[in-house]
Amino acid sequence: MSKSNVYPVNVQFGDCDPAGIVFFPNFSRWMDEASLAFFMAQGIPPWRELVKTRGIIGTPLLEIHTKFYKPATYGETIEVHTTVEDWQAKTFRQRHVIKRGDTVLCEGTEVRAFCIRDEAQGGRIRAIPVPEDLKALCL
Repeated sequence: MSKSNVYPVNVQFGDCDPAGIVFFPNFSRWMDEASLAFFMAQGIPPWRELVKTRGIIGTPLLEIHTKFYKPATYGETIEVHTTVEDWQAKTFRQRHVIKRGDTVLCEGTEVRAFCIRDEAQGGRIRAIPVPEDLKALCL
């Protein structure tokens, strides 16, 4: 397991569908935001800095799985609780639990990889082994 981070979200009117509940893709957007916030909370610089110093452009999403339990609406503050639940050689799985107080609204997992632009391959994006120093900051 890893350290955890809590990313607060103030749900806005524009985040909701005509019925007044959060439109489901917004949960994915908030999990994506929480992913970067998790790494920054552990002392890892934002991707725009890592690309300059190490060539790492970020951690693109490879797979996502989401389960919805309860709705949310505008005017509420919810929290995305993020951890890394599994590290592999080139990928990792982040877990996000979205809550309103103690009520779980949604749970999601994302498989991601640290990636660079491979100039030898015409600038194509490719995964690299998980940097051990960055992983250590998260444990």
